[in-house]
Amino acid sequence: MINESRLLNEANSFFLQKDFEKALFLYSQLSSTFKENKEYPIYALFCDIASEDEEKAMSLYDYFSVVKEENLDNAIAYVEDIIDAYDGDIDKMMEVLKELSISTVDALDAIKYEDFKKLINSRGSFRIAFEDIMFSTKVAIENKDDFFDFVTKLIDNDFNTTAYSYLDGFNEYFAYDDEIEKLYKRLEEKKIAINNQQ
Repeated sequence: MINESRLLNEANSFFLQKDFEKALFLYSQLSSTFKENKEYPIYALFCDIASEDEEKAMSLYDYFSVVKEENLDNAIAYVEDIIDAYDGDIDKMMEVLKELSISTVDALDAIKYEDFKKLINSRGSFRIAFEDIMFSTKVAIENKDDFFDFVTKLIDNDFNTTAYSYLDGFNEYFAYDDEIEKLYKRLEEKKIAINNQQ
């Protein structure tokens, strides 16, 4: 008998460690064993995307993990739209990107953190503001305080994979910084807590 939640935890763990082949194998196993579960094929798609664009796959995974808690069907539909767009449906891609570029982030490749904070105020929450821009725009961090503030908010809002990416990306600049260590520790604690819930 397959232990479904243990297998899913294992697959997610491989995905987060960027071992996409092992993750894909387990997600496929879950998909074929539990055919009624609509989530598992989505995770397998993320592994497929990761072979071409790791960052996009990780962002999608993060987004999906957060949004599925609110409404699984909407989360699946939204991710499928993004993936269709990604697969070369230009009209669809433009449509999805247009939806994502809310007000201040219209077609920018990067948004300054101070502008992003204004977007948070206008959208009413960090989570909504970040979801608006996460696939189309990078947040340009110009100083240490902004960096720590941003990563802390990512962790608070369960964008854990994205938080890891930012920490890993900036680690060389702030190596051995106590704050960095604290943020990594918080992420590890959250990971353990999530695994214990399942």
